[in-house]
Amino acid sequence: MTTRPLSVAIAGLGTVGAGVLTVLRENAGIIAARAGRPIAVTAVSARDRTRDRGVSLDGLRWYEDAAALANDPGVDVVVELIGGTEEPARALVEGAIAAGKSVVTANKALLAIHGAALAEAAEAKGVALAFEAAVAGGIPAIKALREGLAANEITRVTGILNGTCNYILTQMRERGREFAEALAEAQKLGYAEADPTFDVEGIDQAHKLAILAALAFGRPVDFPAVHVEGIRQVSALDIKLAEELGYRIKLLGIADRSEAGVSARVHPCMVPASHPIARVDGVFNAVVAEGDHVGRVVLEGRGAGAGPTASAVVADLIDIARGRTTPVWGVASGDLAKLPNLPMTSHYGAYYLRLMVVDRPGVIADVTGVLRDHGVSLESMIQRGRSPGEAVAVVLTTHDCEESAMRAALARIEALDAVLEKPALIRIESF
Repeated sequence: MTTRPLSVAIAGLGTVGAGVLTVLRENAGIIAARAGRPIAVTAVSARDRTRDRGVSLDGLRWYEDAAALANDPGVDVVVELIGGTEEPARALVEGAIAAGKSVVTANKALLAIHGAALAEAAEAKGVALAFEAAVAGGIPAIKALREGLAANEITRVTGILNGTCNYILTQMRERGREFAEALAEAQKLGYAEADPTFDVEGIDQAHKLAILAALAFGRPVDFPAVHVEGIRQVSALDIKLAEELGYRIKLLGIADRSEAGVSARVHPCMVPASHPIARVDGVFNAVVAEGDHVGRVVLEGRGAGAGPTASAVVADLIDIARGRTTPVWGVASGDLAKLPNLPMTSHYGAYYLRLMVVDRPGVIADVTGVLRDHGVSLESMIQRGRSPGEAVAVVLTTHDCEESAMRAALARIEALDAVLEKPALIRIESF
């Protein structure tokens, strides 16, 4: 084991990049002891050289072109914190691997889209591609699935993997706010981007779920197979009604493995208020894994921010300094299972359905008749108030049924002249 310092280059000096420098400097002593040698940042790259990032960059080699870090002979490991699926992040990671350097990245989008090819390249070169920081910030979710639970057949992974959405839904529940108002508040506090599309449409969470599903089930990462819905359509009324029914609404990523194959989906869910994941609020993340021998394991913590994400990056650097490497997806690329993807239409579960209907005789009979025709049986019904001839909310919950049957019924219900707006549909997760 060498005692020469591990030389690190950081590309991207935003909050996380600056956080990595801070952690490495403030905890230098314990990090060196745990790594078996010092870890030193020697080179950096960022867009704006003049910006004050609250950390000293004195004595560090500066690169305008991030991809050039890959060929710096004085660098052992490249940390990619730029983000995005294409250049310059992709060129840097591919270049570093080609140059025989290990890579640490927090880039979930890059891994979800190009992770299979990058893993093969890293294997061929005998270098590490580490990404603990890419999913759930400071929670060691990658290590838990890939190493801690390695003895288990994992059957399901469920996660709250986007703090922005969880914060918005929490505000809607606690303060009775509508989505747009809660989003504006999240933007003001810096929890949501100016363009929040990736967060609120569920795409960020789907990138992370694709990574967790690949690790949990030992299969190639497959982002296009993930069914994705966001939270824009969730209303304060739905959240209030969920509470009355004993549920909380969460945006979940759920990956299941059965004999038929793998399903991976991101969408709002009604979660029983007693389930551990229902109580994870605000900007916190959670990952729940279910294994055949270990049972249910729940991990919860901060899913974003300088400190938690930097903590995960530095943990990967310590592993590399120690020479601890694991195949990127837990097993060698050639040993990944070719499991079929199950379409969302084959999902089987219960549903919450909220309709705004004209309050007149026969409307409920029409709706329940459509559900009966499609083999969907009702568990409960709530009608909010009476105002003959005007709009009232009617809430139905169903017993378990096929998604394809529910969708067919919904299309017919939406076409009824007494139904005044697009019905709200939220899946109920019984766990």
